[in-house]
Amino acid sequence: MKISELKPGMRNVSVTAKVDSVGQPRTVNLKAGGTNTVADAIISDDSGSIKLSLWGDDINKIQAGDRISVENGYINTFKGENSISVGKFGKLTKA
Repeated sequence: MKISELKPGMRNVSVTAKVDSVGQPRTVNLKAGGTNTVADAIISDDSGSIKLSLWGDDINKIQAGDRISVENGYINTFKGENSISVGKFGKLTKA
């Protein structure tokens, strides 16, 4: 699937892309209570780019310049910007 084909609300999304950048991790409060660490990466393919939300251990798995695959991810919108998330059922691997 190409990044340009991704739409808000899509589930079971698989995409292979290049990591353009990885932002600084930050700590956020979870709705369920407690905190977690999140960082935003920008990934792209020949059709466009999208924000990738990296949670917890996934933050240290990738760096700028890597080619990655996201399997069984989902698309959500936050403050008008689409992003792809791996979630607990998805998988993030280096391609």
